[in-house]
Amino acid sequence: MSTTSPPPKASITKVATASLVGTTIEFFDFFIFGTAAALVFGKLFFPDLSPLVGTLASFATFGVAFVARPLGALIFGHFGDRVGRKQMLVTSLLLMGAGTVAIGVLPTFDQVGMLAPILLVLCRLLQGLALGGEWGGAVLMAVEHAPKGKRGFYASWPQVGVPLGLVLATGMFYFVQQLPEEDLLSWGWRVPFLLSSLLVLTGLYIRLKIEDSPAFKELKNSKQEERYPAAVVFQRAGKGVFLGALSIAAANIPFYMATVFALTYGADEGVGRNTVLGAVCVASFIQIFTIPYVGTLCDRFGRRPIMMVGAAATTLMAFPFFWLLDTHNTLAIFFALFLALPICHALTYGPQASFLPEIFPTQLRYSGAGIAYTIGGLAFSAPVPFIAAALLDHFDAAWPLSIYIAIGGLLTIVAVGLSRESKNDEINWVETPGDHDRAGSARAATTDSDVARNV
Repeated sequence: MSTTSPPPKASITKVATASLVGTTIEFFDFFIFGTAAALVFGKLFFPDLSPLVGTLASFATFGVAFVARPLGALIFGHFGDRVGRKQMLVTSLLLMGAGTVAIGVLPTFDQVGMLAPILLVLCRLLQGLALGGEWGGAVLMAVEHAPKGKRGFYASWPQVGVPLGLVLATGMFYFVQQLPEEDLLSWGWRVPFLLSSLLVLTGLYIRLKIEDSPAFKELKNSKQEERYPAAVVFQRAGKGVFLGALSIAAANIPFYMATVFALTYGADEGVGRNTVLGAVCVASFIQIFTIPYVGTLCDRFGRRPIMMVGAAATTLMAFPFFWLLDTHNTLAIFFALFLALPICHALTYGPQASFLPEIFPTQLRYSGAGIAYTIGGLAFSAPVPFIAAALLDHFDAAWPLSIYIAIGGLLTIVAVGLSRESKNDEINWVETPGDHDRAGSARAATTDSDVARNV
């Protein structure tokens, strides 16, 4: 194994910032769809359905992107492990921008009938493909540039793109929703989608100025790339893909319950949507700061202990979350979102950016981390609003929703418990078909003499 010297701190900061900006834009695009699905898409694209069925259809459209994300991870992972991380990040950003702007100019059901929801689904699929390739590349650029001992911190920067994108999305819809309903439904809802084009141009400018990661450059120089990395990853690291996907449950189920379904739940229970939107926005803003802090905890204590604590906290929070929402008290609602997002979600989501990439060798890392992340998203994100709405309608009570969240926490506890700790591993390691020692010298910390022998 050969190693590379850590890049200068300024270079790491530049790369981490580029990853943060890109993920912020992509998740902003992703979340404005989710917010619109909860607030207006049922009326605009499914007006002939009952309010409940229209909401379910709208949420199902929201979930379509999660079906496309694993395919995006396969495609972008293949080329990201063969061609480079940077090129795929630029491509994913362009693809997301195209899908989002297209939604902003779509005709509605009243204008073109059934063609409208079909076009909406196609645009959502495009968003899903883009985001499937985005996350893996963004976190890899941060992880593979970061010095050992600070990978958890720098990897958490692109994770901050999720709450930051959510703040921008909910904040923009908060102001758009102040329009008269007629204006909101005719043109107001389109504004966030069209404005995303300006953010995409900004992100492209920043991303085009960064270089590929040292670990990938070394892989290319040694000609150790896999011909079909997305296929090989299941053969050599199938367990890592499976456990990585399960480890996401505690972060994703309560997150989409709190940020997407809570808008509908609050309205059905007599809580003003502005109150819930405001709570989501404030809690997400606080999470911008708690996620990097969790990253530093991962560097100090390890990825596994922090994720286990977060998963346990999520399980314990499941019932109090809905109890607080049901009070209809504004402070209680804000506290519920505070528990769910800047505490529980930060503790489970922040470590994923270092935990998942470190499972896989350099030549399979883009594919492996992206596939595990998107399969977890398909299982534990896409169905959340749909299942939650169906459970609430059937039981007319919140306790099944709490059990749903608790199950996610328990699944993560099991998955992380079966995984290995990787905070002390080297990041630029390559595994050959005959190498089955996952904790061996390829990952182990090396001494200065080891480095000298391998250069």
